[in-house]
Amino acid sequence: MSRKLFASSRNLPILVTLGLFIVMFGLGSIAFPGFFSIQNFLNLFIDNSYLLILAVGMTFVIISGGIDLSVGSMLALSGMVSASLLEKAHMSPLFVIPIVLLMGTALGLFMGYLIQAFDLPPFIITLAGLYLARGLCYVVSLFTISVKNNFFQAAAHAQVNIIGTNFLSPGALIAIGVVLIGFFVSRYTKFGRTVYAIGGSEQSALLMGLPVARTKIATYALSGFCSALGGIVFTFYTLSGYGLNGKGMELDTIAAVVIGGTLLTGGVGNLFGTLLGVLVYGIIQVLIVFQGTLNSWWTRIVIGFLVFVFCVLQRLFEARKGATLGRNTAREPAKAAAGR
Repeated sequence: MSRKLFASSRNLPILVTLGLFIVMFGLGSIAFPGFFSIQNFLNLFIDNSYLLILAVGMTFVIISGGIDLSVGSMLALSGMVSASLLEKAHMSPLFVIPIVLLMGTALGLFMGYLIQAFDLPPFIITLAGLYLARGLCYVVSLFTISVKNNFFQAAAHAQVNIIGTNFLSPGALIAIGVVLIGFFVSRYTKFGRTVYAIGGSEQSALLMGLPVARTKIATYALSGFCSALGGIVFTFYTLSGYGLNGKGMELDTIAAVVIGGTLLTGGVGNLFGTLLGVLVYGIIQVLIVFQGTLNSWWTRIVIGFLVFVFCVLQRLFEARKGATLGRNTAREPAKAAAGR
């Protein structure tokens, strides 16, 4: 029974997020003509594909008990480097994309190594990574670089039909693929189980003989890879590189992950919840656009309020789980005594 209660408590934040999304989509469908459509739902994936990719990497980092503030700047740097190599160096996308992915992975690996080897706070190290990546954007160029490469142009305008005439973009398909791979890795691989163990209790993970150091470094490398991939998808979306792209996106990513039910203290999280968190973020933006009189800053206001609410809910769920486990633990000696 206690196991069922634990599972129920663990999944409650995801169910709350799912319910919130359904309610918001339903209210939008009632209030605005044309809101309720399959394409409008699919547009949430198209318009937030890069954010979803960033959120996958961030989920692994937060589950492990860390944080990565460099993802928005890394997205911008990836776009700048991609645009520069494509348009100024006239390199093929076959070389540009792997170079950018390796660059993002290397920066994440470097930050993870510093955090683990020198026991430094992830907040400070990734903040330094934020400034480093943002500064490097302006080393590449002070101005916007338009992307006219045929491959990127094709990726930007391609439409993959899903249901009838309803479609997804290549970037959205990449994002969905990243979520599916991330879900498999988190649930069915030794690496994923070790990430959860580290977030739950790093000391216990060490005592169990798990590769804590290697796994922590790998989570930041994974986040760097996802940031670079998100930057490439964002370049598909905008067909340009600019040093201010992704400004504040690290906070949007963290907010989406938290709304999706991942605990900032680590050890608890689910990529399906992260997907729902990104969809909630997207539906808020769409509702504001359909409403017509509110500016885009209302998205930040609503998201900020939701983060407050979900942090409190997470604390309440954790307190409830702790109380349940405490009662079950207290009953064990009584049962043993009755058995004797």
